[in-house]
Amino acid sequence: MNTIQALILGVVQGITELLPISSSAHLNILPWLFGWDTQQSYIEAAEGFDVALHFGTLLAIVLFFYKDWIKLIKGGYQLAIKKEKSFEGKMFWYLVAATIPGGIIGLLLDKFVGDALKQPLIIATALLVMGIILYIVDKKAPSKVKYEKMNFKQTFLIGLSQCLAFIPGVSRSGITMTTGRMMGIDRESTAKYTFLLATPIVFAATVLKIKDFVFSVPFFVGVIASFVVGAIVIKFLLNYLKKGSFKIFAIYRIVFAILIVVIYFMRII
Repeated sequence: MNTIQALILGVVQGITELLPISSSAHLNILPWLFGWDTQQSYIEAAEGFDVALHFGTLLAIVLFFYKDWIKLIKGGYQLAIKKEKSFEGKMFWYLVAATIPGGIIGLLLDKFVGDALKQPLIIATALLVMGIILYIVDKKAPSKVKYEKMNFKQTFLIGLSQCLAFIPGVSRSGITMTTGRMMGIDRESTAKYTFLLATPIVFAATVLKIKDFVFSVPFFVGVIASFVVGAIVIKFLLNYLKKGSFKIFAIYRIVFAILIVVIYFMRII
């Protein structure tokens, strides 16, 4: 893998990980589109590189929400040890409970069937189906629940929905935001919760895959690019969702899916 490839993938990761358009779909499809997946040098360097890029966006999330995490951890400690109740204390343990089942199920499914699902037509199907579902749910669901009013059932079901993110094209942020909207949580709140929920999952993935990291110039270029772009995207999305909807992202998913299908059949004809 060269520096230009790493930079492109880092920028793409920073954009797509935090928007509901599937980073895994883009990180699998771009090498296929450009023919990188047939280059031996790319294949050798790619192992663990996608997780490294996720680590870059994790740093962006931590940077953006570090004050929230300090309050959450402090509140969680006070609730567990001192029995002092607070919203932050409850939310911390909601996040813990929501992370465990989704993370375990997703890890097992990814380990046993993940590679079999990285085919262009499967990715295109997931992009298309989830795009349609996201559009319908977001259009029809009310926006009556704020972040501070989210309860255990809502947070747990959002976390559990993450297990479907092992399918490239579904998108972790896409499925969690769709689930949140389905339960009437407003767009900005479900996005914030999605970002917080991603923190322990991506951190755990980084720890598990760190042995596969190849610390080179392309590695650091990719991580830095995903970090910088990710920080910009977080700010953009939270501001955009104060008034905007998920419609534009649903449309993008559908268009991207159609493009993949067209290119796939053009190549085999």
